[in-house]
Amino acid sequence: MTLTVTDLAITRGGVPVLEGLSFELRPGRAIILRGPNGIGKTTLLRTLAGLQPPLEGHIDGAEDQIAYASHSDGLKPTLTVTENLTFWASVFGTSSIQPALNAFALNELADRHAGNLSAGQKRRLGLARMLVTGRPIWMLDEPTVSLDRHAVQMFADAVRAHLGQGGSALIATHIDLGLDGEVLDVGSNKAKPKPIDDFDGGFL
Repeated sequence: MTLTVTDLAITRGGVPVLEGLSFELRPGRAIILRGPNGIGKTTLLRTLAGLQPPLEGHIDGAEDQIAYASHSDGLKPTLTVTENLTFWASVFGTSSIQPALNAFALNELADRHAGNLSAGQKRRLGLARMLVTGRPIWMLDEPTVSLDRHAVQMFADAVRAHLGQGGSALIATHIDLGLDGEVLDVGSNKAKPKPIDDFDGGFL
């Protein structure tokens, strides 16, 4: 499944942040999303994931194909690692959680409540959720936050395996993950300020 973005414009809090953005994310490929802090990378990922509408442009191929991981780990603290993954597997209609446990070295933590995990362990569990979604397009917003070097390698390996199975990934990160992918720098797509054509407009 190819995700095609054409002449996209997006807003944050009603204010345009990016415009004129076009690209394709093909099966088996990764795109590393770059740009200055505050440029709109998170807003772009949220828009592509269907959490907010675009201002202009078209997004094709995204329907029920995207799994999105935000800054939040998305965990239920009173459930164990196994129960969290089982819950998300049931939401997305998948079965085995064992590959996710293996990929992020969570087997020894399987019976521990998520609320009792360290920040890095919670992040690994949050990322492991991607593997139980069964969805081909992954979108990840600064996924390596709180991860040590070994866990970053786990994540990179999981992405490579996903790409090798025909999946794709759009990742906002400042870390070199060693992935064979292209870089999309959205700095040049910063929305231009709208002209104020009347007196009252200066107060809006």
